[in-house]
Amino acid sequence: MDKKLGITEKFGNCFQDHRHQSYVDHSVHELLAQRLYGIILGYEDVNDHDKLSHDPALKIALEKLNELEDKKGWLAGKSTINRLEYCPETILDQKTSRYHKIEPNFEAIEKSFVEFCLESYKKPPLSIILDMDVTDDQVHGNQEGAFFNSYYHGVCYAPLYIFCGHHLLVAKLRSSNVDPADGALDKLQRIIGLIREKWSETHILVRGDSAYAREEIFYFCENQPLVDYVIAMGTNGVLKLRADDVIEKAKHEYEKKLAPITELMDSLFQKKEDLEEVKKLVPISTWYRSIRYKTEKSWSCQRRVVTKVCYGSDGLKMRQVVTSLPASKIPPSKLYTKKYCPRGEMENRIKEQQLDFLADRTSTQTFQSNQLRLWIHFWAYVLINAFRQHCLKKLHWLKQLWEEYV
Repeated sequence: MDKKLGITEKFGNCFQDHRHQSYVDHSVHELLAQRLYGIILGYEDVNDHDKLSHDPALKIALEKLNELEDKKGWLAGKSTINRLEYCPETILDQKTSRYHKIEPNFEAIEKSFVEFCLESYKKPPLSIILDMDVTDDQVHGNQEGAFFNSYYHGVCYAPLYIFCGHHLLVAKLRSSNVDPADGALDKLQRIIGLIREKWSETHILVRGDSAYAREEIFYFCENQPLVDYVIAMGTNGVLKLRADDVIEKAKHEYEKKLAPITELMDSLFQKKEDLEEVKKLVPISTWYRSIRYKTEKSWSCQRRVVTKVCYGSDGLKMRQVVTSLPASKIPPSKLYTKKYCPRGEMENRIKEQQLDFLADRTSTQTFQSNQLRLWIHFWAYVLINAFRQHCLKKLHWLKQLWEEYV
């Protein structure tokens, strides 16, 4: 699969090798392939490659099994692979460095994720969805750029992720003391620009939680052709006041459903504790409202805000999303449930990175090296995602078995 699609070869083209080729035993492509295969097999540490360098199965995958008796048949050890990933901050020019001569091109690596996503489609789709989110990457050392974050209760990084379905487009490592939306607009502009070069007629929907409810993101999407957004936003007093009638309707509907159950429970039981437990079994009443709204200062114009009102045993709960999709095209209930709520699927992609591919293994000293390591783990995900897409597409039982395994 890797050889057919050229995944590690594409990744390898994003590096510049300053080594004297007459002394090179392991090309950049071979080093990356060995590292990615090791991650997929569950060997996330570079130290593991001291033993993996003698593994026959890995030699078969790297086409070096025929040279077992020769030193050329040896795979790279931990020190060689470490020099691919890690470069001390004291080295300013890797071309003149004695040991660290493999230089990554960060811009090319970022671009390669988007290009691979575009190449995976046989023809331009009618529409795509770009999901943005942030998560924590806990660290346990003195890594550069790591800070304590009170929300995540620890010292960590806060990487920004953007996915298009199962395809990773952005994995930007960030310090955890920055705005959650820091860099999101720049990445959106770059991604959409690359997409438009090949897919000029594809509709793009940008989706995110309330961390990305920013004027600059709204304004950018509104001024791009065939680009819309559905982004969550926080509740405030004005929105609650304008939804007052809907709140009353939801409350009345819930109390109406609860009344006969309360009468029955009062006749059978005397403990109020039992009644409180039964209240939790009564379905929550959910209502939706769509309004035109503008903040006092931060928004430049009125925008459509959809409010979801839920009333149940725990009282009132409200959620809002702001969108550029007009009410004439999609009603508020469908917008919230069909357009916004499915963004939760992106959480599974992030879990795959951290649980299955151990992408939170950012344990090197320098920030740039940790960014590169994050990308390496994500390329392992790209390889497995391509395997699922091309090899398991028609084998539903095998696909289910694979997902249970990983």
